[in-house]
Amino acid sequence: MRMWGCLRAVGVWQDQLGPAREGGLLRGVLLYHSVWKVQCWALPWWPPVTMGVPVFILAGLLVHFVFLASIFDIYFSSPLVHGMTPQQTPLPPPAKRLVLFVADGLRADSLFELNSNNTPQAPYLRAILENNGSWGISHTRVPTESRPGHVALIAGFYEDVSAVAKGWKENPVEFDSVFNESKHTWSWGSPDILPMFAKGATGDHVYTFCYTAESEDFGAQDAAELDTWVFDHVKSFFNSSRSNQTLFSALNEEKVVLFLHLLGIDTNGHAHRPYSKEYKENIRKVDEGVEEIVSMLESFYGNDGKTAYILTSDHGMTDWGSHGAGHPSETLTPLIAWGAGVNYPQEVTSQLFEDNFLKEWKLENLKRMDVNQADIAPLMASLIGVPFPLNSVGTLPLEYLNNSDHFKAESMFTNAVQVLEQFKVKMSQKKRTTLSFLFTPFKPLSDSEQINFLKKARLYIQQQKYSEAVSLCKTLINLALKGLSYYHTYDRLFLGLSIAVSFVGWTTYVILVIIKTHTNLIKAAQINNKESTGPLYSFMFAGMIIAFFLLIQASPWTYYVYCLLPVPIWYAVVRELHVIQDLAANLWSLPVGHSVGFLLICILGIELLVFSFFYRSTLTVGLLVFAGWPVITQMWVQAKRTTLIWTLLCVFLAVFPLMPVVGREPNIPLVIVAGLTTLLISCFSLASFSRSENKYRGKEDLKVYFYQMFSIALSTYVVSSTHNSLKNKQGLPVFNQIVSWMTLASSSALPLLSPTLLFQRLFSILLSLMATYLLLSTGYEALFPLVLSGLMLVWIQMEQEALQHYGLSLRSKLAVFNFAYATDITQFRQLHLDDIRRSFFFVFFIVTAFFGTGNIASVNSFDPASVYCFLTVFSPFMMGGLLLLKVVIPFVLVSCAFEAVQVTTQLSSKSLFLIVLVISDIMALHFFFLVKDYGSWLDIGTSISHYVLVMSLTIFMMLMNGLAQLLTTKRLELSRRTKHHSM
Repeated sequence: MRMWGCLRAVGVWQDQLGPAREGGLLRGVLLYHSVWKVQCWALPWWPPVTMGVPVFILAGLLVHFVFLASIFDIYFSSPLVHGMTPQQTPLPPPAKRLVLFVADGLRADSLFELNSNNTPQAPYLRAILENNGSWGISHTRVPTESRPGHVALIAGFYEDVSAVAKGWKENPVEFDSVFNESKHTWSWGSPDILPMFAKGATGDHVYTFCYTAESEDFGAQDAAELDTWVFDHVKSFFNSSRSNQTLFSALNEEKVVLFLHLLGIDTNGHAHRPYSKEYKENIRKVDEGVEEIVSMLESFYGNDGKTAYILTSDHGMTDWGSHGAGHPSETLTPLIAWGAGVNYPQEVTSQLFEDNFLKEWKLENLKRMDVNQADIAPLMASLIGVPFPLNSVGTLPLEYLNNSDHFKAESMFTNAVQVLEQFKVKMSQKKRTTLSFLFTPFKPLSDSEQINFLKKARLYIQQQKYSEAVSLCKTLINLALKGLSYYHTYDRLFLGLSIAVSFVGWTTYVILVIIKTHTNLIKAAQINNKESTGPLYSFMFAGMIIAFFLLIQASPWTYYVYCLLPVPIWYAVVRELHVIQDLAANLWSLPVGHSVGFLLICILGIELLVFSFFYRSTLTVGLLVFAGWPVITQMWVQAKRTTLIWTLLCVFLAVFPLMPVVGREPNIPLVIVAGLTTLLISCFSLASFSRSENKYRGKEDLKVYFYQMFSIALSTYVVSSTHNSLKNKQGLPVFNQIVSWMTLASSSALPLLSPTLLFQRLFSILLSLMATYLLLSTGYEALFPLVLSGLMLVWIQMEQEALQHYGLSLRSKLAVFNFAYATDITQFRQLHLDDIRRSFFFVFFIVTAFFGTGNIASVNSFDPASVYCFLTVFSPFMMGGLLLLKVVIPFVLVSCAFEAVQVTTQLSSKSLFLIVLVISDIMALHFFFLVKDYGSWLDIGTSISHYVLVMSLTIFMMLMNGLAQLLTTKRLELSRRTKHHSM
């Protein structure tokens, strides 16, 4: 069989060695190469698929949007139900009023541990837990952020992530809370927390007093002033009430709540870290402030012994000053309760806990009573005698109560009925929307079992068998919570299978599109004008059956989307049955060893990508394999110098995934080194461009280049200056802030002013984005874009060597390649199996761009240190947007390099993108099946984050492809004629 090169789509570049042998399954020839040991066939051009390109893109976006949205509907739908009857303990409560102190961002160990001289960090609170009250650790859940933490504390349920994403200050869903059930609630603190509980309350009985949002400044001289503001305003409020009879009367009523939100500790933790002097000093100030407030309140109420006090935190904080993930330092928060109705300290001889905190804190002899964060809401409700919050899933921690056994049993019975009410509403909702013969009830809590539980518990209370009643009520609560989860996830398997079937169908269809339009692996089919209508009617009938089935069950509209989506997708697949038949025949004719080897390499590559989401070190292994790629393929023989640079840069980049995630240890000198290195490389590049044939042709080009170098120098100065200013507690200098925002604004426009010659334009993009990236860096990650970009530039050259090595085309002269003319290429070659490797490289580099300096936990964790050059006043969406930009910049660099690879290897961007789409979708299908709804909340959150990330990546890469084309091909003319240079 004679050797040919793969034909272009339009039939040019046919090898001159003569026609291929006629006959057989393939009219073509084999083209072996050393990596894959597989084949490429040259056949006549195949007409395009029936679906047009715009329709295909729109369909792809729609399908992926459904795939992405489905995970929120299946796993993140709100667990809340409405329509329950409020439940209240019938016995008189021990307290008339409750004071809740929430020290935002306070870690359990930071409060309970002793100083080096064995003195307590918070002397007053230490004395309380040793002499007057009860203590323990409150275990929070992921995400460890302020809003979900406060919702768990005050409303008693764990807000789902989708609700958190909808807003920090607004209520995505209506929910009940202890504040709402109280007669009056007065609250002081942050404008980000207090309004959501006031808005959710019925009537006008929740009052808020907030400082301005501008006060939450991470660069302020002393964030403890936020807490001082709260304490001062509480004192002045009570002083003013003595001259206001209406207010005085309201404060003396029953069922009153006073809420003090103390944000200073969290702010100082972000700005200075939890082991800093500022953080510890803030704890001492809170301790003094709590003592003053307690003394003032006892005096105001005449020491009537009717005030209960609770001090806790919404979340903790890592050693590097972030929170949001599931590290123990983030999920373990302190709980101290004292006053009316609260147990006194209980001395014990031994306690069994998995951690060693008791010994470290020297609290071995005082009983530690741990709770889940949602348990605090029913505790507060029980102390002041208000109905338990309707949506609470907390279990009343009886050990904290200092009351009769009868009161404890009645309170626990009320708790059980309140949780059971939610179960009954959830069950009735599901029963109403499911056909009776298909409905499977939660057997442990059938109607008869519910009645038996309640009757038995009430009988135990009447017979004064309080411990048995309490035990039975706890069992009922656990069963009701399991039942709630059962009905909440009732349709999960059914919906998940529907999405999985759609996934497989879509991926199959895209593979068929690639084979049909961009390769020569199938025979020319006879055009059949009369297409069979049998499959169409069959699929329409199946769709009608599914729709009817959903209609009679009154299913939500989203169920129709998920269940009907497989129908058109698989119909499109069935229409291409002849393609599948031809492909199967061709594959059958290949040597089994080659087919199996190719399949194993594909599987290994995709599994490597999947593993990299869990273990960053996998990226290191992949990059080291990449480093050896030219040696394995014998390409190093023809390009020794390029191969050496490629290998070195792969090894350098392989170091980054082994480093700690960014933000843990700020290292400003490394950021300065990155800036100076960029300037040094810029000088060498300028000299190199000036000597080459693509040198800068005009003063305007040089002006843009020098301005970009100046921006790099200025950014390096701003980072150093800002760090020193914040370290000295002088705040963010206005000049630095202006420069930072101007640099950000100009970074997207400056590359468009540079020449469109390949290396000059790519280097201009790097300089512009690097100036912004430096401003967002706090340590070693500032070097990451430099090494990544260096590898991308060498990758472009290596792909040229690969083209020549496999005889696909002549090598282009990259030095004079002009992006402006790349869009004019009308003749593209067909896909070769080596193009699968190119697409895999791109996906691998995209994943490296994301995980090279961080992981899911580091992205979820809120650490504002990266944005201090832009703003220090707390603004979650602005800060989140800047942190997202920091993640996107490496993506843009990789996407621009991939655009260069596509045009220099004479490939249609659509053809390579379709391969990328298949790889991403196969990865997404992996993560879809790896999504968890059990285990630790960190595991659950991480598994869902992986899926969302891969699905977002697919949609995101479509946008990145467009952005890369804009950044590489377009040029803004500044009133001068541009000289064009041919390739």
